[in-house]
Amino acid sequence: MNAVVAMDFSAVSEQQLTVIGSLTSENRHIYLLHFAEPNPDFVGFDTGPDVVRDQLAQQFHREHEQIQSMAQRLRDSGREATALLVQGPTVDTILRQAEKLEADLIVVGSHGHGAMYDMLVGSISAGVIRRSTVPVLVVPARGS
Repeated sequence: MNAVVAMDFSAVSEQQLTVIGSLTSENRHIYLLHFAEPNPDFVGFDTGPDVVRDQLAQQFHREHEQIQSMAQRLRDSGREATALLVQGPTVDTILRQAEKLEADLIVVGSHGHGAMYDMLVGSISAGVIRRSTVPVLVVPARGS
């Protein structure tokens, strides 16, 4: 049994860790997904001066350390966990990773922006719910 947990390092991410840690047994592998900003080379933009590249590399390294730290916390509590830093369209990538990893559960966070925000910007959790073939658990932000 596998679970894919999409993390964005917001306050709801801590709640997701708590929920998935309490819901899962030792026989479920937890995959933590975090989306790194796309490399400008991949989306057709000039990378600019070296300082920009260096800043992107430092940010990527910080995000890698943060997602690894979250996975280690789960491992320290007796869970099997793997951290994955991924790139791509968010909903598509979550669903593709869930299929690839044979997930039987997807966990996403909800920030509770409201209907107008979701209508204008879109909701990742709503997109995953609409298109997923496996159960999706939405963890709301506290106070939402």
